[in-house]
Amino acid sequence: MQGFKDVPRAVWLLSAGVFVNAVASFTFIFVFVYLTGPRGLGIAEAGLVTGIGGIGVVAGNFTGGWYGDRYGHRRVLLAASALGGAALTLLPLLPTAVLYVALPLAQYTLGVVRSANSALVAVIVPEGARRQAFAVVRCVANGGFTLGPPLGGLIATGLSYDWLFVGDGIGTLLFALWTARAVPARGTARRAATAEGASRGGVWRELRARPAVLVLLGAIVVVDVVYRQQYSTFPVFLADHGLDTRAYGLILALNGAVILVLELPAAVALRNRPPLRIVGTGLLLVGAGYAALLAGVAVGTAVAMMVLLSLGEILYKTTATAYIADQAPEHAIGRFQSLYAGVSVSGVVLGAPLGGALYSAAPGLLWPLCALLAAGAGAAVLWMSAREGRRPARPARPARPAHETGSRPRPVAG
Repeated sequence: MQGFKDVPRAVWLLSAGVFVNAVASFTFIFVFVYLTGPRGLGIAEAGLVTGIGGIGVVAGNFTGGWYGDRYGHRRVLLAASALGGAALTLLPLLPTAVLYVALPLAQYTLGVVRSANSALVAVIVPEGARRQAFAVVRCVANGGFTLGPPLGGLIATGLSYDWLFVGDGIGTLLFALWTARAVPARGTARRAATAEGASRGGVWRELRARPAVLVLLGAIVVVDVVYRQQYSTFPVFLADHGLDTRAYGLILALNGAVILVLELPAAVALRNRPPLRIVGTGLLLVGAGYAALLAGVAVGTAVAMMVLLSLGEILYKTTATAYIADQAPEHAIGRFQSLYAGVSVSGVVLGAPLGGALYSAAPGLLWPLCALLAAGAGAAVLWMSAREGRRPARPARPARPAHETGSRPRPVAG
């Protein structure tokens, strides 16, 4: 635990709420079954509604941090959680036709919650402890997601699918209440430096001044499309080669198990290593995971693929999130986090249609292409890491006040 001594108490308390909310996040898992079952939609209609909902999630991730920079990250997180929770709770009462609008709006608010939560952690935690802090949040979220699906299955079969939305909504509302208590607003005034920075120019100018951030964001878009094949084309691939849904479920469970065991120790052990080098290595491991499938279709190769994928995820996701926060200027922390949050779920919209189209047309090309794309993205990030390493060191920052060194959280606007 010595490696986590600089993680503020507010993050630990916030993580408790994240865990409970993750356990209750049934909707995204069962929504397609709900639409084709109790709601009676055809597969094409259900796919359309689900696809629009996915766009809502991505859009929410892209915009949540922008709202936070303007109105306060804590305030945005509370408002989006309250709106999203209320929408999910009421969803079973709405006519089917209204779902085309209501479900995407609910998903949009949940996307805002995700990016606002990430931005709030970035603001609370001092630079130097963000990798550990984001690792804590990711670890408890994965723990919650591991428990959520079987609990959701019991609720759906024992009660009804409607109660999944009610439970998800109540969990989101409880998260809002818990966050209001766990992360008190220590000051609502905008900092002078923040206001001045916001007036000097937009986020694009800040990004152009940080080419490594641009390269990283592009690499994450590519890798997320590749990464999310495990949820779309990979189970189809297994079924086509004689491995049933039960085998897929057990293989997928390895992902959560590896993350729960190794996420926190890896964050501590690697906290002083160059971040881009760690991210690049993680992306290469994702490529190696899909390359393992080229050895043949068997339980062993599928397990090897999932373990490599999980190790790559551990290395790149937490480290990239913290790196983006550390690179962000004071007035644009939320917008930088929103950009990363958005690209990190881009595969939700792009992964299934692109992977499905290629697998239908040329199934033998999918896994080699996935491996090459992830390897190329990793190589680009490693090249940028080497380039950044050759630059002259930046002047040391002036010493910061005690409230920004980890002894207590920073003031949180809103």
